[in-house]
Amino acid sequence: MLEPINVRRSIRKYSDRPIEDEKIIQLLESARSAPSGSNTQPWHFIIVKAELTKQKLADVSHNQQWMNSAPVFIVCVADIRSRIQGDRIMHLDENSPQEELKQIIRDTSIAIDHMVVEASNLGLGTCWVAWFRQEEIRPILNIPSDKYVVSILTLGYANESPKARPRKKFEEIVHYEKW
Repeated sequence: MLEPINVRRSIRKYSDRPIEDEKIIQLLESARSAPSGSNTQPWHFIIVKAELTKQKLADVSHNQQWMNSAPVFIVCVADIRSRIQGDRIMHLDENSPQEELKQIIRDTSIAIDHMVVEASNLGLGTCWVAWFRQEEIRPILNIPSDKYVVSILTLGYANESPKARPRKKFEEIVHYEKW
């Protein structure tokens, strides 16, 4: 497992080669297998291939037009209803105070990372995009206001080979027993 983790890079240039449906399903299965607090599994994934929809998503992602070179976007959504039951009307955004919001973002992020590593294992490139506002992205995909879009994962066959970015030394980040 360390090899796909170590060779993974954020890809911003993709070939126009289509992604096999079996590989997309395998990525989604890797996410579905992720752990979550109290096994709530708050994640939902929207597969986007339509050019017009991808363009709208790139536009609300601070106009990051490089995204459109990816043949597939996976929009990763966290559902607070996995932790808060009932019909209470709820609106989530970047400033929402609910403790449960932090939990569903954490858990959905674990599932997203499973997909990122599995994509690397399958020879696919990804880039985790999260520079958007909830009120701008949700209407594009009819996402209800009580859901939180954690990221757009661009997905495709890489058309670039970025060099590894510097990493902190092991000793700088690891502590034993206490800080």
